[in-house]
Amino acid sequence: MKIFGPPRASVSLGAYWRGVGRVASRIRSRFASFIPTSLWAEGFPVDFSESGPVASGIILPKSLPQGGRPVRIGFIGLGKMGRPMTRNLLKAGYEVVVYNRSRAPVEELAAEGAIPAESPVEVARQVDIVITSLPDPPTVRQAYLGPQGVAEARRVGQLWVDTSTVDPETSRALYEAARAVGAAFLDAPVSGGPPGAEAATLTIMVGGDREAFERARPVFEKLGKNIHYCGPSGSGTIVKLVNQLLVGINMAGVAEALVFAAKAGVDPEVAFEVIKTSYGSSMMWTRSTPLILRRDFAPRTPVGLLCKDLDLITRLATRISTRLLMGAQAEQVFQEAKALGLGDQDMAALVLPLERVASVEVKPGGAGSGA
Repeated sequence: MKIFGPPRASVSLGAYWRGVGRVASRIRSRFASFIPTSLWAEGFPVDFSESGPVASGIILPKSLPQGGRPVRIGFIGLGKMGRPMTRNLLKAGYEVVVYNRSRAPVEELAAEGAIPAESPVEVARQVDIVITSLPDPPTVRQAYLGPQGVAEARRVGQLWVDTSTVDPETSRALYEAARAVGAAFLDAPVSGGPPGAEAATLTIMVGGDREAFERARPVFEKLGKNIHYCGPSGSGTIVKLVNQLLVGINMAGVAEALVFAAKAGVDPEVAFEVIKTSYGSSMMWTRSTPLILRRDFAPRTPVGLLCKDLDLITRLATRISTRLLMGAQAEQVFQEAKALGLGDQDMAALVLPLERVASVEVKPGGAGSGA
Protein backbone atom coordinates (compact mmCIF):
# COMPACT_ATOMS: atom_id res chain seq x y z
CA MET A 1 0.00 0.00 0.00
CA LYS A 2 1.53 3.29 -1.07
CA ILE A 3 0.88 6.34 1.11
CA PHE A 4 3.46 8.95 0.17
CA GLY A 5 4.56 9.41 -3.42
CA PRO A 6 7.93 10.80 -4.45
CA PRO A 7 8.46 14.55 -3.99
CA ARG A 8 7.54 16.89 -6.84
CA ALA A 9 10.50 18.44 -8.60
CA SER A 10 9.51 21.85 -7.18
CA VAL A 11 9.63 20.61 -3.58
CA SER A 12 12.93 20.27 -1.72
CA LEU A 13 13.70 16.87 -0.23
CA GLY A 14 13.99 18.40 3.23
CA ALA A 15 10.53 19.95 2.97
CA TYR A 16 9.16 16.69 1.58
CA TRP A 17 10.37 14.62 4.53
CA ARG A 18 9.21 17.24 7.03
CA GLY A 19 5.77 17.05 5.40
CA VAL A 20 5.80 13.26 5.64
CA GLY A 21 6.70 13.55 9.32
CA ARG A 22 3.88 16.02 10.05
CA VAL A 23 1.29 13.86 8.30
CA ALA A 24 2.56 10.74 10.08
CA SER A 25 2.38 12.49 13.45
CA ARG A 26 -1.21 13.61 12.82
CA ILE A 27 -2.21 10.09 11.77
CA ARG A 28 -0.57 8.59 14.82
CA SER A 29 -2.08 11.06 17.31
CA ARG A 30 -5.59 10.71 15.83
CA PHE A 31 -5.67 6.93 15.56
CA ALA A 32 -3.31 5.88 18.35
CA SER A 33 -6.13 4.33 20.36
CA PHE A 34 -7.22 2.17 17.40
CA ILE A 35 -3.89 1.02 15.96
CA PRO A 36 -1.73 -1.39 18.00
CA THR A 37 1.65 -0.03 19.02
CA SER A 38 3.26 -3.07 17.39
CA LEU A 39 2.05 -1.89 13.99
CA TRP A 40 3.69 1.47 14.45
CA ALA A 41 6.89 -0.31 15.49
CA GLU A 42 6.72 -2.26 12.24
CA GLY A 43 6.21 0.92 10.22
CA PHE A 44 2.41 0.89 9.68
CA PRO A 45 0.97 0.68 7.17
CA VAL A 46 3.79 -0.30 4.81
CA ASP A 47 5.88 -3.47 5.07
CA PHE A 48 9.16 -2.33 6.61
CA SER A 49 10.56 -5.73 7.47
CA GLU A 50 14.03 -4.13 7.45
CA SER A 51 13.63 -0.88 9.30
CA GLY A 52 15.58 2.23 8.48
CA PRO A 53 15.68 5.89 9.53
CA VAL A 54 13.01 7.39 11.73
CA ALA A 55 10.80 10.41 11.01
CA SER A 56 8.50 11.72 13.75
CA GLY A 57 8.31 8.36 15.51
CA ILE A 58 7.49 6.25 12.42
CA ILE A 59 10.09 3.89 11.02
CA LEU A 60 10.89 4.69 7.42
CA PRO A 61 11.80 1.91 4.99
CA LYS A 62 15.44 0.88 4.91
CA SER A 63 15.61 1.61 1.19
CA LEU A 64 14.80 5.31 0.96
CA PRO A 65 13.99 6.94 -2.37
CA GLN A 66 17.16 7.90 -4.21
CA GLY A 67 18.43 11.12 -2.70
CA GLY A 68 16.21 10.66 0.40
CA ARG A 69 16.88 12.13 3.82
CA PRO A 70 20.23 10.88 5.10
CA VAL A 71 20.56 9.09 8.42
CA ARG A 72 21.33 11.55 11.20
CA ILE A 73 23.66 10.35 13.96
CA GLY A 74 24.05 11.51 17.54
CA PHE A 75 27.38 11.15 19.35
CA ILE A 76 27.63 11.41 23.14
CA GLY A 77 31.09 11.42 24.72
CA LEU A 78 33.76 13.37 22.87
CA GLY A 79 36.96 12.20 24.50
CA LYS A 80 40.07 10.63 23.01
CA MET A 81 37.94 8.12 21.09
CA GLY A 82 34.66 9.93 20.55
CA ARG A 83 36.14 13.04 18.99
CA PRO A 84 38.02 11.34 16.11
CA MET A 85 35.12 8.94 15.56
CA THR A 86 32.76 11.90 15.19
CA ARG A 87 35.15 13.55 12.75
CA ASN A 88 35.14 10.43 10.58
CA LEU A 89 31.34 10.43 10.51
CA LEU A 90 31.37 14.09 9.47
CA LYS A 91 33.91 13.33 6.75
CA ALA A 92 31.64 10.53 5.52
CA GLY A 93 28.85 13.06 5.00
CA TYR A 94 26.64 12.28 7.99
CA GLU A 95 24.87 14.97 9.96
CA VAL A 96 26.09 14.50 13.54
CA VAL A 97 24.52 15.95 16.69
CA VAL A 98 27.03 16.02 19.57
CA TYR A 99 27.00 16.26 23.36
CA ASN A 100 29.71 16.16 25.98
CA ARG A 101 29.65 17.15 29.66
CA SER A 102 32.50 19.62 29.12
CA ARG A 103 31.65 22.06 26.35
CA ALA A 104 35.05 22.60 24.71
CA PRO A 105 34.90 19.43 22.53
CA VAL A 106 31.31 20.28 21.53
CA GLU A 107 32.35 23.75 20.39
CA GLU A 108 35.40 22.36 18.60
CA LEU A 109 33.31 19.88 16.60
CA ALA A 110 30.54 22.42 16.01
CA ALA A 111 33.15 24.55 14.25
CA GLU A 112 33.78 21.54 12.00
CA GLY A 113 30.12 21.07 11.09
CA ALA A 114 28.57 19.10 13.96
CA ILE A 115 25.29 20.21 15.55
CA PRO A 116 25.68 21.00 19.28
CA ALA A 117 23.21 19.76 21.89
CA GLU A 118 22.75 20.51 25.58
CA SER A 119 21.87 17.02 26.86
CA PRO A 120 21.66 13.37 25.81
CA VAL A 121 17.88 13.62 25.39
CA GLU A 122 18.29 16.64 23.12
CA VAL A 123 20.64 14.56 20.98
CA ALA A 124 18.22 11.63 20.91
CA ARG A 125 15.25 13.76 19.86
CA GLN A 126 17.04 14.76 16.66
CA VAL A 127 18.68 11.57 15.41
CA ASP A 128 18.12 8.07 14.02
CA ILE A 129 21.18 6.46 15.62
CA VAL A 130 22.70 7.37 19.00
CA ILE A 131 26.36 6.41 19.59
CA THR A 132 28.05 6.70 22.99
CA SER A 133 31.73 6.55 23.92
CA LEU A 134 31.97 6.97 27.70
CA PRO A 135 34.45 6.03 30.44
CA ASP A 136 32.58 3.60 32.72
CA PRO A 137 29.28 1.78 33.36
CA PRO A 138 27.71 4.40 35.69
CA THR A 139 28.33 7.15 33.13
CA VAL A 140 26.87 5.02 30.34
CA ARG A 141 23.75 4.20 32.37
CA GLN A 142 23.32 7.86 33.27
CA ALA A 143 23.55 8.95 29.63
CA TYR A 144 20.84 6.51 28.55
CA LEU A 145 18.61 6.06 31.59
CA GLY A 146 19.20 9.06 33.86
CA PRO A 147 17.38 12.40 33.90
CA GLN A 148 17.62 14.02 30.46
CA GLY A 149 18.90 10.68 29.17
CA VAL A 150 18.50 9.14 25.73
CA ALA A 151 15.56 6.94 26.79
CA GLU A 152 13.43 10.00 27.61
CA ALA A 153 13.19 10.78 23.89
CA ARG A 154 11.20 7.53 23.38
CA ARG A 155 12.04 7.40 19.68
CA VAL A 156 10.39 4.30 18.25
CA GLY A 157 12.75 2.62 15.79
CA GLN A 158 15.81 4.46 17.04
CA LEU A 159 19.11 2.57 17.28
CA TRP A 160 21.37 2.96 20.32
CA VAL A 161 25.03 1.95 19.96
CA ASP A 162 27.40 1.92 22.93
CA THR A 163 31.11 1.72 22.05
CA SER A 164 32.25 2.00 25.69
CA THR A 165 33.99 -0.77 27.64
CA VAL A 166 31.49 -1.80 30.32
CA ASP A 167 30.19 -5.00 31.92
CA PRO A 168 27.70 -7.31 30.16
CA GLU A 169 25.03 -6.54 32.77
CA THR A 170 25.07 -2.89 31.73
CA SER A 171 24.84 -3.81 28.04
CA ARG A 172 21.92 -6.18 28.64
CA ALA A 173 20.11 -3.62 30.82
CA LEU A 174 20.34 -1.08 28.01
CA TYR A 175 19.15 -3.66 25.49
CA GLU A 176 16.00 -4.19 27.56
CA ALA A 177 15.54 -0.45 28.15
CA ALA A 178 15.72 0.17 24.40
CA ARG A 179 13.13 -2.54 23.72
CA ALA A 180 10.81 -0.95 26.29
CA VAL A 181 10.65 2.29 24.26
CA GLY A 182 10.56 0.63 20.84
CA ALA A 183 14.25 1.18 20.09
CA ALA A 184 17.13 -1.25 19.48
CA PHE A 185 20.49 -1.49 21.26
CA LEU A 186 23.92 -2.78 20.25
CA ASP A 187 26.94 -3.15 22.50
CA ALA A 188 29.78 -2.31 20.13
CA PRO A 189 33.03 -1.72 22.01
CA VAL A 190 36.09 -0.92 19.95
CA SER A 191 39.80 -1.68 19.99
CA GLY A 192 42.63 0.23 18.38
CA GLY A 193 42.96 3.22 20.66
CA PRO A 194 43.04 6.85 19.55
CA PRO A 195 45.28 6.07 16.53
CA GLY A 196 42.71 3.55 15.27
CA ALA A 197 39.88 6.00 15.92
CA GLU A 198 41.68 8.72 13.97
CA ALA A 199 42.50 6.45 11.03
CA ALA A 200 39.06 4.76 11.05
CA THR A 201 40.75 1.37 11.39
CA LEU A 202 39.13 0.27 14.66
CA THR A 203 38.13 -3.29 15.42
CA ILE A 204 34.44 -3.23 16.38
CA MET A 205 32.92 -6.16 18.29
CA VAL A 206 29.14 -6.12 18.31
CA GLY A 207 26.46 -7.80 20.40
CA GLY A 208 22.69 -7.56 19.90
CA ASP A 209 20.07 -8.46 17.33
CA ARG A 210 21.47 -9.35 13.93
CA GLU A 211 18.98 -7.08 12.12
CA ALA A 212 20.12 -4.09 14.18
CA PHE A 213 23.75 -4.98 13.44
CA GLU A 214 23.08 -4.99 9.69
CA ARG A 215 21.36 -1.63 9.98
CA ALA A 216 24.38 -0.18 11.78
CA ARG A 217 26.99 -1.78 9.52
CA PRO A 218 27.28 1.17 7.06
CA VAL A 219 28.06 3.44 10.01
CA PHE A 220 30.54 0.98 11.52
CA GLU A 221 32.32 0.83 8.16
CA LYS A 222 33.07 4.55 8.47
CA LEU A 223 34.68 3.99 11.87
CA GLY A 224 36.63 0.74 11.56
CA LYS A 225 38.09 -1.91 9.30
CA ASN A 226 37.42 -5.07 11.28
CA ILE A 227 33.73 -5.33 12.14
CA HIS A 228 32.53 -8.48 13.89
CA TYR A 229 29.07 -9.66 14.93
CA CYS A 230 29.71 -11.60 18.14
CA GLY A 231 26.23 -12.80 19.10
CA PRO A 232 23.31 -11.74 21.33
CA SER A 233 23.27 -8.71 23.60
CA GLY A 234 26.36 -8.53 25.82
CA SER A 235 28.51 -10.66 23.49
CA GLY A 236 30.45 -7.71 22.08
CA THR A 237 31.13 -6.46 25.59
CA ILE A 238 32.40 -9.88 26.71
CA VAL A 239 34.75 -10.18 23.72
CA LYS A 240 36.10 -6.70 24.54
CA LEU A 241 36.78 -7.77 28.13
CA VAL A 242 38.65 -10.82 26.80
CA ASN A 243 40.72 -8.41 24.71
CA GLN A 244 41.41 -6.18 27.70
CA LEU A 245 42.43 -9.15 29.82
CA LEU A 246 45.07 -9.99 27.20
CA VAL A 247 46.11 -6.34 26.92
CA GLY A 248 46.68 -6.15 30.66
CA ILE A 249 48.62 -9.41 30.88
CA ASN A 250 50.70 -8.65 27.79
CA MET A 251 51.50 -5.08 28.84
CA ALA A 252 52.66 -6.25 32.26
CA GLY A 253 54.82 -8.88 30.54
CA VAL A 254 56.32 -6.35 28.12
CA ALA A 255 57.34 -4.02 30.95
CA GLU A 256 58.83 -6.87 32.96
CA ALA A 257 60.69 -8.33 29.97
CA LEU A 258 62.28 -5.00 29.01
CA VAL A 259 63.48 -4.35 32.56
CA PHE A 260 64.82 -7.91 32.70
CA ALA A 261 66.72 -7.43 29.42
CA ALA A 262 68.23 -4.10 30.48
CA LYS A 263 69.24 -5.34 33.92
CA ALA A 264 70.79 -8.51 32.45
CA GLY A 265 73.05 -6.41 30.24
CA VAL A 266 71.34 -6.39 26.81
CA ASP A 267 70.55 -3.25 24.84
CA PRO A 268 66.70 -3.08 25.02
CA GLU A 269 66.57 -1.75 21.48
CA VAL A 270 68.38 -4.86 20.22
CA ALA A 271 66.02 -7.04 22.24
CA PHE A 272 63.05 -5.23 20.69
CA GLU A 273 64.23 -5.81 17.11
CA VAL A 274 64.91 -9.50 17.72
CA ILE A 275 61.70 -10.27 19.64
CA LYS A 276 59.37 -8.48 17.23
CA THR A 277 60.07 -11.21 14.63
CA SER A 278 60.06 -14.03 17.18
CA TYR A 279 57.38 -16.07 18.95
CA GLY A 280 57.57 -13.79 21.98
CA SER A 281 56.25 -10.80 20.06
CA SER A 282 52.79 -9.34 20.54
CA MET A 283 50.87 -6.23 19.58
CA MET A 284 51.68 -4.81 23.01
CA TRP A 285 55.39 -5.47 22.40
CA THR A 286 55.41 -3.66 19.06
CA ARG A 287 53.10 -0.90 20.27
CA SER A 288 54.60 -0.09 23.68
CA THR A 289 58.33 -0.87 23.44
CA PRO A 290 59.08 2.08 21.09
CA LEU A 291 57.16 4.39 23.47
CA ILE A 292 59.21 3.15 26.43
CA LEU A 293 62.51 3.47 24.54
CA ARG A 294 61.81 7.13 23.75
CA ARG A 295 60.28 7.75 27.21
CA ASP A 296 56.96 8.81 25.73
CA PHE A 297 54.20 8.19 28.27
CA ALA A 298 51.56 10.60 26.93
CA PRO A 299 48.15 9.11 27.78
CA ARG A 300 46.99 7.32 24.65
CA THR A 301 45.54 4.47 26.74
CA PRO A 302 46.03 5.45 30.38
CA VAL A 303 46.95 3.17 33.24
CA GLY A 304 43.77 4.21 35.06
CA LEU A 305 41.60 3.08 32.16
CA LEU A 306 43.13 -0.40 32.26
CA CYS A 307 42.61 -0.50 36.02
CA LYS A 308 38.89 0.06 35.41
CA ASP A 309 38.76 -2.62 32.72
CA LEU A 310 40.68 -5.18 34.78
CA ASP A 311 38.34 -4.53 37.70
CA LEU A 312 35.33 -5.24 35.45
CA ILE A 313 37.03 -8.45 34.30
CA THR A 314 37.80 -9.59 37.83
CA ARG A 315 34.23 -8.96 38.98
CA LEU A 316 32.80 -10.89 36.04
CA ALA A 317 35.22 -13.77 36.62
CA THR A 318 34.13 -13.93 40.26
CA ARG A 319 30.46 -14.03 39.27
CA ILE A 320 31.02 -16.88 36.82
CA SER A 321 33.46 -18.74 39.13
CA THR A 322 36.46 -18.57 36.79
CA ARG A 323 40.02 -18.25 38.11
CA LEU A 324 42.13 -15.60 36.37
CA LEU A 325 45.56 -16.01 37.97
CA MET A 326 47.52 -14.06 35.33
CA GLY A 327 44.75 -11.47 35.19
CA ALA A 328 44.94 -10.95 38.96
CA GLN A 329 48.71 -10.44 38.74
CA ALA A 330 48.31 -7.96 35.90
CA GLU A 331 45.65 -6.04 37.83
CA GLN A 332 47.97 -5.82 40.84
CA VAL A 333 50.77 -4.38 38.67
CA PHE A 334 48.43 -1.79 37.15
CA GLN A 335 46.94 -0.83 40.53
CA GLU A 336 50.44 -0.37 41.98
CA ALA A 337 51.35 1.94 39.10
CA LYS A 338 48.17 3.93 39.62
CA ALA A 339 48.89 4.23 43.36
CA LEU A 340 52.31 5.68 42.48
CA GLY A 341 50.61 8.51 40.56
CA LEU A 342 50.82 7.05 37.05
CA GLY A 343 47.08 6.65 36.49
CA ASP A 344 46.89 9.40 33.88
CA GLN A 345 49.96 8.25 31.94
CA ASP A 346 49.97 5.74 29.10
CA MET A 347 49.99 2.07 30.06
CA ALA A 348 53.59 1.93 28.78
CA ALA A 349 54.44 3.78 32.03
CA LEU A 350 53.94 0.43 33.75
CA VAL A 351 57.69 0.04 33.23
CA LEU A 352 58.58 2.91 35.58
CA PRO A 353 57.95 1.22 38.97
CA LEU A 354 59.74 -1.91 37.74
CA GLU A 355 62.75 0.19 36.74
CA ARG A 356 62.92 1.68 40.21
CA VAL A 357 62.88 -1.72 41.88
CA ALA A 358 65.61 -3.01 39.53
CA SER A 359 67.62 0.25 39.59
CA VAL A 360 67.82 0.33 35.79
CA GLU A 361 66.35 2.44 32.97
CA VAL A 362 65.08 0.95 29.72
CA LYS A 363 66.64 3.09 26.99
CA PRO A 364 68.46 2.60 23.66
CA GLY A 365 72.03 1.52 24.25
CA GLY A 366 71.28 1.03 27.93
CA ALA A 367 72.46 -2.04 29.78
CA GLY A 368 72.45 -2.92 33.41
CA SER A 369 75.03 -4.59 35.56
CA GLY A 370 74.80 -7.83 33.61
CA ALA A 371 74.31 -11.34 34.88
